[in-house]
Amino acid sequence: MPNRILWNPDYSMGNDILDNQHRAILAQCNALADCITNAAPDCDLRFSNTFTALMAQAGEHFSTEAALLSQCAYPLLEEHLVEHDEFDYLANEIITTENFEQVELQRFLALWWVGHIVGSGKQHSPYLAKLQST
Repeated sequence: MPNRILWNPDYSMGNDILDNQHRAILAQCNALADCITNAAPDCDLRFSNTFTALMAQAGEHFSTEAALLSQCAYPLLEEHLVEHDEFDYLANEIITTENFEQVELQRFLALWWVGHIVGSGKQHSPYLAKLQST
């Protein structure tokens, strides 16, 4: 059974750009779940296309996040960039449709993104708030 993730107001980082990107990524994780639970003939193709779109969104999000954190002088930026690199490696080399079943891949992505949002939100919010007030 896939993991469906609903947006929780506690996930908010207080930055509309990042919050909207996080919402969109979670929606893609849910779209992957829809592909798994729908027995349509084209479900494998839709899963592949959705996974590709999610990875593109992840790349865009990581770039945006890094730029905003750089603007607000986030002191742990280098460590945060390592998290981005680790995700890219996992998603491109290990957690792939070639190595795992679709449901395992979807579960990993949903849980990873919630962990990223919750972990980052608590760490980044005070620094991102500085951008809002300037």
